[in-house]
Amino acid sequence: MLLSIIVPVYNMAAEEKLNHCLDSLLRQTVDDYEIIAVDDASLDSSAKVLKEYENRVNREHPGRMKVILSAQNHRQGGAKNRGLKMASGEWVGFVDSDDFVDPDMYRKLLNKAEETGADMVGCDYNIVDRYTFDVGKIVTNNTADQTGVMGDEEHKKMILRSGSMVVKIYKREVLKKHDLTFPEGIFYEDNCASPLWSMYFEHFERVEEPLYYYLTVPESTTHHVTWEKCRDRMKAGEILLEECHRRGLMGKYREEIEFRFTELYYVTTLFSYMYSGVHRKPSHTELLREGMQVLLPEYDQNPYYSRMVAAEDQKLISLHKKSNLLFFVWYCVLFGYRKFRKRLRGEKA
Repeated sequence: MLLSIIVPVYNMAAEEKLNHCLDSLLRQTVDDYEIIAVDDASLDSSAKVLKEYENRVNREHPGRMKVILSAQNHRQGGAKNRGLKMASGEWVGFVDSDDFVDPDMYRKLLNKAEETGADMVGCDYNIVDRYTFDVGKIVTNNTADQTGVMGDEEHKKMILRSGSMVVKIYKREVLKKHDLTFPEGIFYEDNCASPLWSMYFEHFERVEEPLYYYLTVPESTTHHVTWEKCRDRMKAGEILLEECHRRGLMGKYREEIEFRFTELYYVTTLFSYMYSGVHRKPSHTELLREGMQVLLPEYDQNPYYSRMVAAEDQKLISLHKKSNLLFFVWYCVLFGYRKFRKRLRGEKA
C-alpha cells in the first residue's frame, strides 16, 4: 500500500460536511491508497454515514476504505492514533473531517517525494466558507528555507514554525521507528505533535500550491475560545516539553523548544483567552502566570522571545508577570476601548 489517509470524525454528518470530505478523498488521482475513517463516539449519524460509504466503496475497490467505530471519545489525537495502528501505507496523511482536498493533492505530494527523496512533504492550504474548489484565501504553509535535506538550522526553523499537519504526508517508517503518536483526550494535539515529529525527519519538501481546503464558518462553536480549550493548549505545551526532555532533544534544540513551549502554553493561550474568551476570569490568567513561573520562569530571556513576540504583547506580558490583576484590568480597559472605537467607525470588533 502506498498511502494511508486518516480521517478523525466527530459529529460531522450535518450539512453533509463528512460527505464532502470523503468524496474529495475518493476522487484522488492516486491508485494505491486507503482511507481510514475513525468515528470518535459521535452523537449524530456520522457512524452511519461512514458505514454506508465503507460498504459502497469497498464493493468497487476492495480494501479502499476502513471504518473504525470507537465506543469512547478520545478527541482527535486518540482517533488519529487508532488510525495509525491500522495504517498499512508507506506514507501517511491526515485530513480533518470538515475539510476537503484537491483531487490531485496526494498525487502531487507523492510525486514530489519520489522526485526528491524526501521523507516529509507538504503544501499550502486555502480558507473557504463553503464547499467549493475555487481557491479562497491562500495560507502559505512552511517556507523555502525549511526545505531540502534537514540539518540543525532547518530543524530549528521547523520547530519554531512547523506548520499544519493536515497538509503533509509522512513516511510511516519514521513514525514507527521513533514511536511518534498524538496526545489523546485534548484539543490542540497537533500543536504538540507537529514540532516534535519534525525533529525526526531528515528531508522536507513542499509543493507550492494550495491543495487543502480549510472550511471555516465564523459563527461556528469550534472557533469559540473557552477555558477548557485553553487548558488543553496548556496541556499540549506541557506534553511537548516533557517529551522533548524524555527523548533527549533539549541539548541540541533547547532554545527553540523552550520558545515553542512559551508560545503554545502561555503567549497564544493568554491573548486568545483575553481577546475572545468566554466569561473571562482573573483566576484563569493567574493559573497561566503561575504555571510559567514553575515550568519556565526565565522564558522572556530566550533569544527568540524578543524577536518573535510583538512589542506590545511583550509589554503586556511584562505587566502580567508583575501583577495578574493589573494586567487583567488594563487589558480589559485597553481592548474594550479599542473595540468601542471600531464600532463607532462601523468596523467589525
